[in-house]
Amino acid sequence: MTVSTSTLKKLAGTAVILVAVAITVFSSAYRINEAQQGIILQFGEPIGDVISEAGLHWKRPFIQEVRKFDKRMQAWDGDVNQIPTLGREFIIVDTTARWRIVDPLLFLKSVRDEAGAKSRLNDIIDSVVRDKVSGTDLEEIVRSRDWKYDPSDQLEEELDRTDIDLEAAPTKGREELTREILTEASAVVVDYGIELIDVRIKRLNYIDDVRVSVEQRMISERERIAERFRSEGQGRSAEIDGQTDREVREIISRAEREAEEIRGRADAEATQIYGQAFGADPEFYGFFKTLESYRKSITGNTTIMTRADSDFFRYLDTVDHPDINID
Repeated sequence: MTVSTSTLKKLAGTAVILVAVAITVFSSAYRINEAQQGIILQFGEPIGDVISEAGLHWKRPFIQEVRKFDKRMQAWDGDVNQIPTLGREFIIVDTTARWRIVDPLLFLKSVRDEAGAKSRLNDIIDSVVRDKVSGTDLEEIVRSRDWKYDPSDQLEEELDRTDIDLEAAPTKGREELTREILTEASAVVVDYGIELIDVRIKRLNYIDDVRVSVEQRMISERERIAERFRSEGQGRSAEIDGQTDREVREIISRAEREAEEIRGRADAEATQIYGQAFGADPEFYGFFKTLESYRKSITGNTTIMTRADSDFFRYLDTVDHPDINID
């Protein structure tokens, strides 16, 4: 089968037309997703309204382009800055913020893109943070407004200040400070089509040449507090030991008193029993007591001198024992 030259030319022309149509259609269509908003630019100048509806859209080919912007919340992290407080304590401040584009047309005219916006935010937020921190006492920056003083914290040593009334509630606090930063910075960034949603201080710290001395002072203070606790513990231990010894002496004294009372009652009962027993036979009682006297007074080499008619001699006279000689 032979194809004529004219037919080939027609086919080539048709292909060119189809390609041109395809290129035209491709350059005319664009898509906006749910997280985007767009603006049509014609010869570099914005025209029409902001396109925020998600889906497929059309523009004039070749002479128009679409600039898309993210309408979601975006993060900004500032540089770590060294800032003096109102009390001239140099601290390191690390700040973060959240923002979004609310007026794409104004945003495009003022900062062009996200990179330009972040550069402008660096200038605005860092400047406001520096002004606010340098005009605020350190204790107002590190405390919350509902902060309450705990004497065991010893914060006056950590803050390197001796004129701080720790029992007084903060007049501002970190939350109020960040709200002031947010309010002041928001009033400026609105001119760039930006809404500033939140500003937070992520980190506060002393500068390097101060941190070491502060840490050493904090360690010394903690050691002093520990020593005070040990001293109080030893004093309490001595107090408990003294109280224990006193209670032990009271218990022993009470026990000895009760023992003497029991012993006295027992002796009284024994005496009463002895009296009743010996009262029944007085002669036996005299004999028993005399025998007790013999047991206590007469040993192997005992010499007793007494009258012959003595009652004591009366019982000895009847004793027949090789060791007892009565003359």
